[in-house]
Formats: sequence, C-alpha cells, structure tokens
Amino acid sequence: MESPFFQHRTTGYKPLLAWFCLFALLWTIFLLFAGGFTTSIQAGMAFLDWPLSNGSINPDGWLTDRDMRAEHSHRILGTKVGILTAALFLWFFIREERKPVRRLAGIALGMVIVQGLLGGARVRFDQLNLLTEGNALAQGFAIAHACLAQIFLCVLVTLAICASRMWIEQNGRLRGAVDKKTRMLGIATCTALFFQLLIGAIVRHNHAGLAIPYFPKSNPDCGWLPMIWTFPISIHFAHRIGALVVTAVLLAFVWRILRSDKSGKIAQAGGLAIVALLAIQIFLGALTVLTLKNEYAATLHMLFGAFLLGTTWFVTFLCFRLPLPSAEVPEPQTDQPETGDATDPVHV
Repeated sequence: MESPFFQHRTTGYKPLLAWFCLFALLWTIFLLFAGGFTTSIQAGMAFLDWPLSNGSINPDGWLTDRDMRAEHSHRILGTKVGILTAALFLWFFIREERKPVRRLAGIALGMVIVQGLLGGARVRFDQLNLLTEGNALAQGFAIAHACLAQIFLCVLVTLAICASRMWIEQNGRLRGAVDKKTRMLGIATCTALFFQLLIGAIVRHNHAGLAIPYFPKSNPDCGWLPMIWTFPISIHFAHRIGALVVTAVLLAFVWRILRSDKSGKIAQAGGLAIVALLAIQIFLGALTVLTLKNEYAATLHMLFGAFLLGTTWFVTFLCFRLPLPSAEVPEPQTDQPETGDATDPVHV
C-alpha cells in the first residue's frame, strides 16, 4: 500500500517547483563567480581550517580583508547552494512522479555534498597545512572541485528543463525535429567543452594564465609556437589549441541546427546563444592575457565557459527530446507490443 506521504506525486507542471529550480540555478551562478574570483586572486587559503573559518562561522575581519572576504563568501554561498539543492531533492522526492527526474535530483544532492568535501580537502591537504614542499595533492582536489562544479551546473540545468512548462505540457512533443548525427555531434561538443574546461582548470590552479603573455601569437618574435616548453607553457598552449578545436566543433553543431528549418525555434535560439557566448568567451580569454590576468576578466572567462557548457548541454538535451525526421523513424515491429514512441527516446 502506497504511503499517504507520496499520494500527491504527479507528472504535471508544478510552477513553484519550476521557479525554484531557476532560483537554485541563479545562486549556483553566483557561487561559480565567487569560486572563480577566489582562485583568480589566489585567496583559496585565506583560512587554514575547514569547515570553520579561523575557528568560527563568522570570523573577525572577513568583511575588511579582501582575501578573507572572497573565500568566506565562497563558503557561505556553497552552504546556501547545498541547502537549496537539499530542498530541491525533497520537493522532487515528495511531489514528482517521474522516477528518472527524482533520481537526477538525488544525484544533484550527492554531487553538492561531494563538492563541499572536495573544497574542504583542497584546504586541509594544502602544503601550508601538511608542511610539504609540493602541493600536487591540494591542486588535484582543487581541479576536481572546479570540474565537478561544471557538471553540477549541467545537472541543475537538466532539472530546470524537466520541471519547465515547455517540457511537461508539450507531453514530450516539442516542435521541431533533429537527426541522429546532430544528436551525436551535440554529445561530442559537450565532451570537447568539458575537456577544454578541465585544461582551463589546470591552467588556473597552476597559475599558468600568463605562461604565454602574448596574444594571439605565442612568443615575442610573433611566432605561433612557444620558444621554450615548460609545464605551465605547455598547458597554456594546450588550452589555446583546445579553444580552436572547441570553436570548430561548436560551430559545426550550431550549423547543423540552423541549416535545418525542422529543428524548431527553441533549438535554433539556443544555437544562436551558443555563437554569442562563444564570441564573448574568446574575447574574455584574449582580455585575460592582454590585461595581464585582470582578476575580473579571468573570472568572467571561467564563468562564461560554464555558461557555454550549460547552454550547449541544454540544446543537446533538447535534441534528444525532439523527434527524429520522418525518414529516420524506424518502422514499428508488428510482432512486438509498442513500449513507447520511437521518436522520443528520453521519457522524463
């Protein structure tokens, strides 16, 4: 017998839940900016302890000291996003009938817990606490912390999509159609973007943003290749090469969406947003070097990278919801009962 606690579960559109998803997503963006800014000004070790800050939840002088303000604000925002994610999980668990969506909310909660632990490990295993010469362990936790934040953003984007009126009231029948190649290209694009953001995190946490202080060339003689190769220079150069690869893949993905009048207005608007975000991201990357790593330019470069990944994932997820063109729809099997629509593989 079903518990009365879950009798109010439905698959219908829940306006308050949809808006709460967007609210949590907004605070996550603030958290990403705070974390990026803390890294940009190298204030991650403003406090040597964790989870408290100088043994307190409200340490003395944190509002007047820049490094302490950046790091403690990041910790406060992390706590807030954790509380919002827990509330999202409970809301979905109590009211949402769709099991995949409930599981995704549970994954989001698990991710935010792991994210907090990674941030704490970055502090507790820093060389200032371990009294070691190297800091590879703390940097590893910091890079994992940065990359998981990008994945967490995409998970929240997915929850917001699944809770939206567009997704639910269209009954999975959003206007438009995309082919299988476009879907696979979307997955490849998101993968390339994530690895580019991974390289970017390695650059940021190894303080290699100015390892090549020239743009667009790579040496003072206007050459495209660095004159010497060190680890900071190599990862910085890899990030530049990755930017070229990601640009090519992104433009190919957007071109496939925009060239077809069947892809629908929502997918096409998402494609145009990707192009705009890509242009801003390239500009911010150049600005970071040309301003000798201005902390706001560097932070916005990281933030718009997250926007670009989130938007590309949104369009890709939408492509898997849109039906296939009629020419690609497989013929129904007459000797088997129908278990769902062949054009709609994502039943959430």
